[in-house]
Amino acid sequence: MMTIKEAILKSLEELVQPANNNAIFRHITEKGYYTFHKAKTPEATISALLGDFIRNNDSRVKRIKNPNKNSRGYQYYLSQNEDKINFEAYERDETDTYEPVRLQHHYHERDLHKLLSSYLKNRNIYAKTILHEESKNSRDDHQKWIHPDMIGVEFIKLTSKVNKAFMKVLNKADTFKLTSYEIKREIKSDSELKKSYFQAVSNSSWANYGYLVALEINDNLKEEIERLHQSFGIGIIELKSNPYESKILYPAKLRELDFKTIDKLCRVNEKYEKFIELIERILVIDERNYPSIENELHDFCDSYFVNDSEIEAYCKEKGIPFDSDLS
Repeated sequence: MMTIKEAILKSLEELVQPANNNAIFRHITEKGYYTFHKAKTPEATISALLGDFIRNNDSRVKRIKNPNKNSRGYQYYLSQNEDKINFEAYERDETDTYEPVRLQHHYHERDLHKLLSSYLKNRNIYAKTILHEESKNSRDDHQKWIHPDMIGVEFIKLTSKVNKAFMKVLNKADTFKLTSYEIKREIKSDSELKKSYFQAVSNSSWANYGYLVALEINDNLKEEIERLHQSFGIGIIELKSNPYESKILYPAKLRELDFKTIDKLCRVNEKYEKFIELIERILVIDERNYPSIENELHDFCDSYFVNDSEIEAYCKEKGIPFDSDLS
């Protein structure tokens, strides 16, 4: 049996068009996705959860104002269905962001990788963890400053077959973007910020974009982060225990790929080399065989969460702070 939250997401996926809490309740009931035994006002419960999606900046769900001027409230839709919706009849909603209070917890830095891979998967980015200790000469401390914690690739979606072929002939590098991610549990002091930031600068020198990712970031460091971002262009992602609520605080600045460093990383790390090889095969493969290579890349990349129940169970197991939703 799904949780209410999972039933809402499933219903929004199937409804496609924006819907209010009453329409979503009817769909859940008709499909039998959830049985409202204890809830006296299930429509109100669904409305509260829909509001939580927005307040928590969960990137999976968006809302728009009701197109009927005589009706108050909002209608909600799944962000992945955005290209299927005609928004001319709607007025988009700009929502304030909300900052949750974080508690002290104990967990390992690498426990955050699956959270990040789930966030990136939702943004259509393939991601792979790169372990420094698996590289040749891994005891060389200098190599730690060229190894990213995670790498990602995003392919430009071209619907026209002619356009796809044209872009590949013109410049293959324009059909995809590579990103480097440096992951930290927390950044609480100026010294931690400086060390982590310049590690991200070094580890991402080869990529189009570089990001520093952390679950806990001290708000008092905002001014210094802005200064560093302006000077060096490394982006900042505030990761959340519910990965779909993660936020890009500062977008990374685009750079040209450094193929010499890419070549060096390929020589010292087999998984990095395999990742680059799969990208190259996707770029040159014909349309008929594209799905098989795409599936191979998908299987090679990091795993990600399928539903919210998995996320909550994982966070509790690893000791990562997690705010439970209504159930």
